Amino acid sequence: MPFKISKPMRFGDCDLTGIAYHPAYLSMLVDVNEAMFASFGVTWKELMYDRKLGLPSLKMNILFKKPAVYGDTLDFNVHVRRIGKSSLDLYTVVEVDGEVIWTIEQLIVMTSTVDHKSHPWPEDCRLGLTTYLHPELLTDEA
Repeated sequence: MPFKISKPMRFGDCDLTGIAYHPAYLSMLVDVNEAMFASFGVTWKELMYDRKLGLPSLKMNILFKKPAVYGDTLDFNVHVRRIGKSSLDLYTVVEVDGEVIWTIEQLIVMTSTVDHKSHPWPEDCRLGLTTYLHPELLTDEA
């Protein structure tokens, strides 16, 4: 089952015609990913400041299907496709009123904020991420 959360399309994330700026989507995605970790009890603040770990994105593949507009509610469905030693393969589907408006394939790598090298997933993170594991989505969307 995916991690699900909804976010409003705010006025400040749109142009004067009310259509979403696509960079705003990436900012929203960061919030969504942070909320997913919090859902299993691991805050990014704890990871960064206490454990000295970071979660940079290594790769993103975004497919825009339809624009969101001011006032829309975006429903994010985050699927964990694979958990590697230090990597995380996510597939997120974003919908408005049940219609897919964009999708993103995202590869994240757990790193040390001290030496900036990859770091194995802490066991609590790995265990929490398995809650949303959906490996059958490894095939790319056509």
